[in-house]
Amino acid sequence: MIGHLQSNKINKAISLFDSIDSINSLSLAEKLNVRANSRGKTVSILLEINTSGEETKSGFDPQNDEEMLACFELSNIKIKGLMTVGPFVEDQKEKRQAFSLLRKLKEGANSQIPNGYPKMKELSMGMSGDFEIATEEGGTMVRLGTALFGPRREYMKQKKQ
Repeated sequence: MIGHLQSNKINKAISLFDSIDSINSLSLAEKLNVRANSRGKTVSILLEINTSGEETKSGFDPQNDEEMLACFELSNIKIKGLMTVGPFVEDQKEKRQAFSLLRKLKEGANSQIPNGYPKMKELSMGMSGDFEIATEEGGTMVRLGTALFGPRREYMKQKKQ
């Protein structure tokens, strides 16, 4: 599942998906873990990090790695990597800083995760307007909807016809 997961949709998500690409808080990770445990299931996830610091975005605070690292103690979720949405700015340097921060957070977390837990491999970052910078900074998963389908409004108009 790609996108924000609301806590009231966890049961449905667990029944439909094996992987959820954006858990944005320890609280949500804990709820997901409890419900996955009750179903005897392990769910792969990406932790969403708010690397731009924008108030309109959700995600773990990159300055508070304790909450992020606490997710590795949850037995019914498997953290495959980190994800972020870059800042909505024209400044390429600012975008690069956000993506570089995510890469550094992954490297730091990989050096601190419990023994026996697989290292995170994925960095989901970059969209149609900034995926080149994201891949230069180590991105392994990019979202290219606009590049593939055009602007959302135009795509939706064509779909209705």
